[in-house]
Amino acid sequence: MLPWKPELEPRAEELARALDAVELRDFAEAVESELAQRADRFAAGIEAYRRHPYRRALADPPEIWRSGTTRLIDYGPEHGRPVLVVPSLINRAYVLDLAADRSLLRYLAARGIRPLLVDWDKPGETERQFDLTAYIAGRLDAAFEAALDRVRGPIGVVGYCMGGLLALALALRRRREVAALGLLATPWDFQAGNEAYARFVAALAGPADITFGPIGWVPTDMLQTLFFMADPHLAIRKFSRFADLDPNTPEALNFVATEDWLNDGVPLALPTAKDCFGGWYGENQPVRGTWSIAGQPVAPGHFDRPALVIAPARDRLVPPASARPLAAALPKATLIEPDLGHIGLIVAGRAPAQVWAPLGDWLERHVPQP
Repeated sequence: MLPWKPELEPRAEELARALDAVELRDFAEAVESELAQRADRFAAGIEAYRRHPYRRALADPPEIWRSGTTRLIDYGPEHGRPVLVVPSLINRAYVLDLAADRSLLRYLAARGIRPLLVDWDKPGETERQFDLTAYIAGRLDAAFEAALDRVRGPIGVVGYCMGGLLALALALRRRREVAALGLLATPWDFQAGNEAYARFVAALAGPADITFGPIGWVPTDMLQTLFFMADPHLAIRKFSRFADLDPNTPEALNFVATEDWLNDGVPLALPTAKDCFGGWYGENQPVRGTWSIAGQPVAPGHFDRPALVIAPARDRLVPPASARPLAAALPKATLIEPDLGHIGLIVAGRAPAQVWAPLGDWLERHVPQP
């Protein structure tokens, strides 16, 4: 018998006795039948998704600034509390404005908060040369300046996922002009919670130049593979479940909208990818205090303004054990851990109550009205 954890031994023995009473052929047929049914449901879910008529048709608010492929989108209202919103470089920014009834940014705007969204878009020829310093000390700092030109200081800054790390580095560079810092599903200790996954990502840093040097970026398909490895069974679970949904329900529409966004990814500039794979995942620079931007250490202990860290309890991409050390390192941080996943944090049916409202309340308390 296989070695079991002590608490599982009674159940293992019970299963062993049950299997002893079953004919091997009957058992094999039962397993084969179950696998076939699961495969059929998975395939049916994929086909239902492919045929679904939903297409995102939400118009963007006005663009107020652009540099290269990066732009700043103003969600208003004009005299609302200004907040610069920084998404990940890897996925499209519109996850924060997914649909009319699934938009964190439009929710905040309705509350009198003025989200100014940084939309990175796909790297152009210039951005293919960008490392993290170029993105943060160059492009993001310029976007921050453009926001300051539109509003009377200080500004709140909110970052999501990888964007949280960019937002933190920016906030440390511009402490006098940042009123408060919100960090959603933002990793800090990259080897906590899933060390094997961190080693897997870090292993890509070495051959990155040889593999991706000729094109100058890590392609979307490769990045999608990294997401897949964080939870290999997720696709089977979610598409099998989708197969049973009425396609006209809000849940089904939200599923399709989210999957369309996931499949609409963008590549990552090679120098930035090397910084992330090797520096973040390989050397674990953030939590070890060795990550710096333009020669300035990214030291959260130096940010003496209010901070909010939202670490989803069911996040597999950024486990809570990765995000909590950042909350502990920020002197004035509040930590909340909603019962949601990495993307559900933004778009799930429970996100408005568990994330949007607490974030809105916190921004109203800490970002002044201009």
